[in-house]
Amino acid sequence: MSQTERTCFIVSDGRRGIENQALGLAEALSDLTPLRLMPVHVPRTGPIPDPGPIAPEVWIGCGRAAVRASEVHRRAFPDCTMVYIQHPRENMARFDLVIPPRHDRLDGPNVFSILGSANRITPSRLAEGAAPFASRMAGFGTPRAAVLIGGDSRHHRFDEAVNTYLIERLAFLRACDVALLITVSRRTPDALKDALRERFSHDEGVWLHEDGAPNPYFAFLDGADWIFVTEDSTNMLTEAAATGKPVFRLPVAGDPGKFRRLYAELEAYGAVRPFLGRLDRWRYRPLRETGRAAQRVLEILDAKSHS
Repeated sequence: MSQTERTCFIVSDGRRGIENQALGLAEALSDLTPLRLMPVHVPRTGPIPDPGPIAPEVWIGCGRAAVRASEVHRRAFPDCTMVYIQHPRENMARFDLVIPPRHDRLDGPNVFSILGSANRITPSRLAEGAAPFASRMAGFGTPRAAVLIGGDSRHHRFDEAVNTYLIERLAFLRACDVALLITVSRRTPDALKDALRERFSHDEGVWLHEDGAPNPYFAFLDGADWIFVTEDSTNMLTEAAATGKPVFRLPVAGDPGKFRRLYAELEAYGAVRPFLGRLDRWRYRPLRETGRAAQRVLEILDAKSHS
C-alpha cells in the first residue's frame, strides 16, 4: 500500500445529511491510506464554480449537486478516481465507482452496493464525540435511550396522530425509568418540537437537543443502551445500526415504498426491530458497510497506481 498522501475532494451541497455520507467514506478511506481531506461545497442550481488549481487523486461526491459538479470536475481532473455515493440517476459511466444503498437495486460494472447509507460512525469517533459531553451525560441515570427524530419527507409525514404516538411512546419509556436523549432534525415539524418541549422540558431525566452547536449526536449514540429512530431517516437508522446497540424503528405515516426493503434488510441483519412496548436487549455485529466500501475504493486506487 502506498504511503504517499493523496488529496481527496469531498463534494456536496453542504447539507449535513448529504455531506456526512461522503465524509464518512473519505474518513474510512483515510484509515487505510494517507489522505488530505478537502470539503468542496457546490450549489444545487446555477453555474458550478471553477474547482481551482489543486488536482485531487480521489473525488467522493454525494447528492444531486455533486452529480452536477462531476461533469466539470471530470473534465478538469481526467485522471482522478471519482466515486459517487447514492444513485446518480444519470451518467453512471462518468464515475469509477458508484456506491448506492442496496435497496435501490442498482446494477452495473462500476456499482458497489451497501446495506444502508455511508456514515461516519466508528467506536473511536463516537468516543471522541462523546468526550466533551461526559460530565453532563454522567448526570443522567441508566438505562438510557437515544431518540433520533427526523421529519416530513417525500415518503413520510408527521401528522397529529404520529406526533401523539411519539409523545406517548416516550412518556412510556420515562414511566419505565429510562432516561431519554432526544435529538430532532431540521425537518422535524414545529408542532412536534412544541409537544416535546411541553412534555419534557422540565424533566431532569430528559436531554432534549434541538439545534445549534455543540451537537451531542455522537454522545447520544455512545451513551445510550437503546436507540429509537423514526423510520423516515434512512441515514439515522444506518448510523444507529453501526453502533451494535439495539435499535427500535418508530413508524411514521406515509408510504415508505422502497424503504420497506431497507427496514427488512436491517431487521434481517439483526440490528433493527419495530418497537412493540418491550425493552429487549440483543447483540449483533456493528454494521461496517462504509469500511467495506472504502476497501473497494482503495483497491481501485492501487490498481491505477500499478497500471
